[in-house]
Formats: sequence, C-alpha cells, structure tokens
Amino acid sequence: MDIRTLCLGVLTMGDATGYEIKKTFEDRLDLIFHASFGSIYPALNKLTDENLVSCREMSQEKRPDKKVYSITAAGRYRFLEEIMKKPAGDRFRSEYLATMMFSHLLPASTISQLIDERIADRTEKIASMLEDCPDRSPNSEQFMCGYGVAVYQAEIDYLNENRHLLEADALIGQRAAE
Repeated sequence: MDIRTLCLGVLTMGDATGYEIKKTFEDRLDLIFHASFGSIYPALNKLTDENLVSCREMSQEKRPDKKVYSITAAGRYRFLEEIMKKPAGDRFRSEYLATMMFSHLLPASTISQLIDERIADRTEKIASMLEDCPDRSPNSEQFMCGYGVAVYQAEIDYLNENRHLLEADALIGQRAAE
C-alpha cells in the first residue's frame, strides 16, 4: 500500500491535519509503515488535486492557519477499491537487522549495547501501545495493538534468547584480532 492510500485510510477515521496524520503513522502504523512529513504533505496535495480529499483552513490565534483534511466520497470509494485488492507480499526493511548482519565486525560491548537499546525501545513501544489502545477502541485498532504488542514481545524474547550468538561471534573475532 502506498502513502496516498494510507493517508486516505487514516482519514476514514475522521478529519485530521497533516500533523495528526503523521502522529497516526508514528503511534498506530509504526509497525507496518514509516511516513515522514516530506511524504505525507505531497500525498495530501495530490489527493486534494484529485478530489479524493478536501482541505479547509482553520485560523488559530498567534499561529499560522492549519489545514484540516477530510476524505471525500470519491476518496472513500478509491480507498475501498484499494483495500479490496489482494495485498502485495510484505517487504521487511530494518537498518537494525542490517547492522546485526555485520555485527561480527563490531566490538562485543557495542553489540550488547545495541541489543539492550533495542530491547528497551521495544519495551517502551509495548507500553505505549497498551496505553493508547483502550478496550473501547474499535476492534480493528485492538487487533493492530495486539498484533504490535505480540510482534514486539516476540522480538524482545528472541533477542534475549539468542543474543549470545552475536556476542560470541564478536568475542571470537576480538580474540582472533589480538
């Protein structure tokens, strides 16, 4: 799914500013898609040009006007067309795992630190998801929160159970270099 389609999807949940859409990507969609302001605003502009999204400006005291985006009937129809298609295969991209692929070149202390930081980050993400997803959330949001928690917990468990593989490689490499 591309950024434009996901922006339409976010807008099916209600009107939103670009900032609020970005927050949704950070809070709810972080596990499945990363989007920056540099991709969100061009997508919203194109969706507006195509009349799939409407935009209204709201004045604010002592601040620039903010743009609030709404999905149009045509936008809702397009979004439904897109999600009815068979999803493409998932692509997984991780700079962290790319680093771990070459961890045998790093000092053992660096590897341990990277793993510890990753575990701490995932623990924080789980806490945030549990906080942001109350029982009264729609079923689809509860599903996504539960899925995210399960994936992050599985990552934590895997790192804890298998960190010795990377740390041992680094120690062997250090001994060989001495």
